[in-house]
Amino acid sequence: MKLNPQISLAFNGQCEAAFRCYEQCLNGTIAFTLTWGNSPMAGEAPPGWDAKIYHATLKIGDAVVMGGDLPPNRYEQPKGFSLVLQMDDSVAAERAFQALAENGRIEMPLQETFWASRFGALVDQFGIPWSINCERAVEATQ
Repeated sequence: MKLNPQISLAFNGQCEAAFRCYEQCLNGTIAFTLTWGNSPMAGEAPPGWDAKIYHATLKIGDAVVMGGDLPPNRYEQPKGFSLVLQMDDSVAAERAFQALAENGRIEMPLQETFWASRFGALVDQFGIPWSINCERAVEATQ
């Protein structure tokens, strides 16, 4: 058996801005977008939501993150999870952490821990929780 979780993020009208931010901060690529107005659900879009994102796909390395804007009566603030960026380079971890933390809230500053050369947690400006983990290199035993 193989578990391959799919990540789909819900936004309150900020999906396009969030995905553009993630594209830049994480060297990702927006592979697909569909607005509410161009979707089969256009008739159910709240007033003024024609340009909001019904579905988007973002590729970050080998991972795929999907997302969209939920109508205000269906949106709930994200909770109970965190997107974890596993990184091998402390400098890249610092850069990603600072970029994602801009206009957000730092829960744990990026710092050295007993398991990682860098670990930190934040909630970005779009309300999405992130953890950055840059594990220590494994030392060879003799």
